[in-house]
Amino acid sequence: MVLAFNKWSMEGIKVEDMGLQRYVALEPRIVPKTGARYAGRKFHKSKSFIVERLINKVMIPGHKAKKHLRSSGHTTGKSALAYNIVLEAFKIIEQKTKENPLKVFVKALENAAPREEIVAIEYGGARYPKAVDCAPQRRVDIALRYFVQGSYEASFNKKTAIEDALAEQILNAYKMDAKSTAISKKIELERQADASR
Repeated sequence: MVLAFNKWSMEGIKVEDMGLQRYVALEPRIVPKTGARYAGRKFHKSKSFIVERLINKVMIPGHKAKKHLRSSGHTTGKSALAYNIVLEAFKIIEQKTKENPLKVFVKALENAAPREEIVAIEYGGARYPKAVDCAPQRRVDIALRYFVQGSYEASFNKKTAIEDALAEQILNAYKMDAKSTAISKKIELERQADASR
């Protein structure tokens, strides 16, 4: 039987959110690194192990308000560095919860994925917000991005290590605690969407 990171079993872990089931791949890998063999094929990233997608996000946390997010030397695009950050974060989660960290991560991802967002519609020269449903692939991407951006925000120029910050983000999302960047953003986004129906 293949164990993720050769440590944790994926047995009994499943995505309860019907919308995300096809977009969160739970097939374990000892080393979650495909070398982007899925790149260039639309939606193919849905078939790559979800932990690998988190590792890829750690390498490049993406943009925040159209600027590159400030980050430290951890964002070098080095996959070995990102791999170790995620592995250490999972070990911390296991210590704190005494549960399988992959189960905690999958549940946190479900909790943090926003269901609605807003788009700006231009009508007669005026722009106004309109609530739209969030596509399932995008829901997963947004949740992963907020986990990573929240961790970099918490560890940049501070004494907190990136591993601790990432573990904290995932644990807070697992508990549906608004201390997690992903959960607070999701609540804010859904509140705005509710107001612009």
